[in-house]
Amino acid sequence: MAYEEFKGQSRLPKFAVPKRYDIRLAPDLVGCKFSGAVSIEVDIVSPAKYIVLNAAELSIDSNSIVFRPRSNSRELRAVGVGMIEEDEILVMEFPNELPSGIGVLSIAFEGILNDKMKGFYRSVYEINGEQKNMAVTQFEPADARRCFPCWDEPAAKATFKITLDLPSELIALSNMPVVEEKLRGSLKTVYFEESPIMSTYLVAVVVGLFDYVESHTSDGVKVRVYSQVGKTNQGKFALDVAVRTLELYRKYFSVPYSLPKLDMVAIPDFAAGAMENYGLVTYRETALLYDEQNSAAANKQRVAIVVAHELAHQWFGNLVTMEWWTHLWLNEGFATWVSYLATDSLFPEWKIWTQFLDQTTEGLRLDQLAESHPIEVEVNHVTEIDEIFDAISYKKGASVIRMLQSYLGAECFQRALASYIKKYSCSNAKTEDLWAVLEEESGEPVKKLMDSWTKQKGYPVLSVKVIDQKLEFEQSPFLSSGFPTDGQWVVPITLCFGSYDARQNLLLQTKSETRDMKECAWIKLNVDQTGFYRVKYDENLAAKLRRAIESNMLFATDRFGVLDDSYALCMAAQQSTTSLLSLMGAFREEHEYTVLSNLINISYKVRRIVADAAPEVIDNVNQFFISLFQYHAGKLGWEPKPGEGHLDAMLRGELLTALAGLGHESTLNEATKRFDAFLSDRNSPLLPPDIRKASYVAVMQKVSKSNRSGYDALLRVYRETDLSQERTRILGSLASCPDPDIVLEVLNFLLSSEVRNQDVIFGLAVSSEGRETAWNWLKDNWAHISKVWGSGNLLPRFISAIVSPFSSFEKAKEVEEFFVSRTKPSIVRTLKQSLERIHINARWVLAVQKEEHLAQVVQELAYMK
Repeated sequence: MAYEEFKGQSRLPKFAVPKRYDIRLAPDLVGCKFSGAVSIEVDIVSPAKYIVLNAAELSIDSNSIVFRPRSNSRELRAVGVGMIEEDEILVMEFPNELPSGIGVLSIAFEGILNDKMKGFYRSVYEINGEQKNMAVTQFEPADARRCFPCWDEPAAKATFKITLDLPSELIALSNMPVVEEKLRGSLKTVYFEESPIMSTYLVAVVVGLFDYVESHTSDGVKVRVYSQVGKTNQGKFALDVAVRTLELYRKYFSVPYSLPKLDMVAIPDFAAGAMENYGLVTYRETALLYDEQNSAAANKQRVAIVVAHELAHQWFGNLVTMEWWTHLWLNEGFATWVSYLATDSLFPEWKIWTQFLDQTTEGLRLDQLAESHPIEVEVNHVTEIDEIFDAISYKKGASVIRMLQSYLGAECFQRALASYIKKYSCSNAKTEDLWAVLEEESGEPVKKLMDSWTKQKGYPVLSVKVIDQKLEFEQSPFLSSGFPTDGQWVVPITLCFGSYDARQNLLLQTKSETRDMKECAWIKLNVDQTGFYRVKYDENLAAKLRRAIESNMLFATDRFGVLDDSYALCMAAQQSTTSLLSLMGAFREEHEYTVLSNLINISYKVRRIVADAAPEVIDNVNQFFISLFQYHAGKLGWEPKPGEGHLDAMLRGELLTALAGLGHESTLNEATKRFDAFLSDRNSPLLPPDIRKASYVAVMQKVSKSNRSGYDALLRVYRETDLSQERTRILGSLASCPDPDIVLEVLNFLLSSEVRNQDVIFGLAVSSEGRETAWNWLKDNWAHISKVWGSGNLLPRFISAIVSPFSSFEKAKEVEEFFVSRTKPSIVRTLKQSLERIHINARWVLAVQKEEHLAQVVQELAYMK
C-alpha cells in the first residue's frame, strides 16, 4: 500500500471530518492492557479512497475496519491498512472512493495501559496495604490517539459517547454523568451520556477505587472531589473553592457552566499539575488535596489557584477552543490570568495580584533569553508541542493579558470576553478572533498593540534619564546575554512623579519619547508593574528610588519591580552587582510577603555567582543576607501567632529556609531541635507544616558522609508519610546538603522505586557543592533517564535543573559536547536555553571579578546596623 503522500504532514488531510464517536473500552487493570472498539460518524467532504487519522501504540485489527455510508451504498471493508509511526498516523485504503456525505467508520483495537503518564495509562495506589492499579487518561496535547484511533487535533471537534467494561467493584468516571450500569457477574458495563461537541484532548476516563465529597452550585451543577479511599477530608477545601469559582465564572463570562456535573479527581501518578478535561478534571494529589494538619499555607494557595485555573478552562479552552497549538497561549495564558482574578475574589487577604508578579517575573526571566520563542509559536509537528507548555505560553501570556486589561479597563475587558465566549462557543478560535472582539468593544487598536507582544519574542527595556527638565525614555530589546538584537513594541506606559496622585499614561509607538516634568522626589515607570517590560533608570533617578523604598513611599508592587529590574540588569552586566547589593540593603524593613520572597530568591542566585567569582568575599555576602532576613524572621518568630495571616505563615517558612541555607547557627540549632521533637511525635506543635521545609533544609546542612543520622531520619519520615505534599517537601530538601557524597546518594534514591516518576524533578535542586556531582550523575544515568522520562514533558526539567546553574564557558562546551549525539526533539529548546544560561552566568562572573569596590561595599553592608 502506497501512502508516502501522507508522511511528514503536520496536520491531517481535510477530506474526512469526524462528527461523533461511540467508544467502548475494556481496561484490564491486572494485565495492564485494554481492548476497545470505536464507531466514528464521519462526514466525507470530498470523495477519496483513503481515510487518514491518528493512532499510536495501538494494535489495530485490520479485519474490523468497515465504512458504512448512510446512503444505500453497501459497506466497504479496508483493503489496506498502514501506520506511519513517526507521524502517528493510521492510513486506511478502501476498494472504491467513499461517497460524499455521512458514514460510519468502525475499528477494533488493543493497547497497553502504559507507565508513561500519557495516553491511557496506569497509576499505582495502595488500599488496605495492597498495591492496585487505576486506569487514567491524559490526552493533552496529542495522546488521545494512544487510547483510540481519532482525529487528534483541537479543531476536529465532535461529540463522544463512552461505554466502559470493568470489574463491578470499581468506580468509572468520564466527562459526562452515568446513564446506566449493567451488571454481568463480576463485571459491569457503564454507559455515559453523550458529550457536547469537544476536542479529543479533552476526553477523559478514570477507573479505580475512590471516595468522594459532594456539593452543588446554586444552579444545580453537581460537584465532586474524588480521592483515594480514606482521604475525603482532604478534598473539602478544593470542593468549596470549585463551587464558588463556578458561580463566579458564570457571572464573569455571562455564560453558565455547560455540563450537568463537574468531577475533580486526585491521581497519584500525574505528569502535569492538573488537566482540564471537560467535566472530569484530573490533578496531582498535591494540587487538589489539602490536609489541615500537614499542609502548609503555600499548599492551600496552590490548590486554590490550580482549581481556579482548570475551571477557567471549562470556558476558555473547552467551550471555546484554540484552532491549533500555535494558539496554546489563548488557553493557558487566559486560564492563568483568570485564576488569579478568581482567587483574589475568594481570598482577598492573600493579596494575590501582588503575588501575580511572580508569574510575570518567571515569564520575563525566560523571555530575556535569545533562545526564547514568541507567544504564538509555529508548531509544525506533534513532537514540538510539549516544549511550548512553558513560562511563555502560561506566564508571559497571562502577563500581557493583564497589561491589556489594565490598558483597556476592567469593565470593557470583561464585556469583550463575555462577547468572545458567546460568539465562539462550541467552536474554535485564533488569537486574531479575540483581538477583533476586544477592538470592537473598546475602540482601541488592540491588534496593532498586541501583535508586537505575541508575534515576536522578547520584550523591551526602557532606558530613562532626565535632561533639561525633560524626561527621556528609549526602548530597546532586552537580552540577558547582552547581545544586540532587533525588535520594537507598542508599549502601554504608566508613570508617576513623586506621588501616586500625579500619574500619567501613554502609548509608546516609537523608539523614544520625551515628556516635560517638574522636579520631584522620585519617578517610577510601569506603575503597579502591569507592563511586561524592564526599566533602566539613570544613576540619579535610581538613587531617588532607593531612598523612596527606604522611606516606604512606593507600593509593594513597585518596590518589587525596582528590585527585579535591577537584578535583571545586573545579570545582563548592564549594572554592577555592587549597586544591586546596595539596593537590596534598602529592603531591611520590608514587610510585604511577595517582595521579601523575591529578595530571598535573588539572594540565592547572587550568592552562587559571587561564590564562583570572588570566593574571598562570600562570608561577608552571607552575613549581609543573614542580617537582612534575620530582622524579619525575628519579628515573625518560630511559632504561629493567634490571628496571624496566611502571608505571614508563608513568609515565616521562606525566611527560615533561607537562613538555614545560609548556615545561620541559631536557626540551624532551633530547626534541628524542633525536628528531633517531630521525630518523637509526628503531631508535635513544635514543627507545624509551614516551617517543616526550613527544618528539613537545616537538618541536611549538618549531614555528611560521617554524620548521616539526619539524612536517615528524613528518609524515615518520607517512607512513613502517605501525604504527597510532605514527600515533595522532603525531596526538595535532601539535595541541599553540602556533602557531594550525600548528594549522589540522594540522586540515586530519586531513581529508586520509592520515588514516583512524577516526583523526581523535586529532588534535583542540588547545593552549589553538589553541582559537579549532579552533572556526572546525569551523564552516567542519561540512557535510563531518557528512556523512562523521554516521552513526556519532564525530561527537559532534568536538563534545566542540573545544567543551568553552572557558570563557566568550559562547562557549557562540555555540556554541548555531551548532548551532540543525545539530542531529541523534545529537549532541543530546553538544552539551548540551559546552555545560554551558563553563558550568561559566566559573563556575570567575569563582570563581578572586575568590580573594584565589591569587597569594601559587601563588608559595609554585612555589618551595617
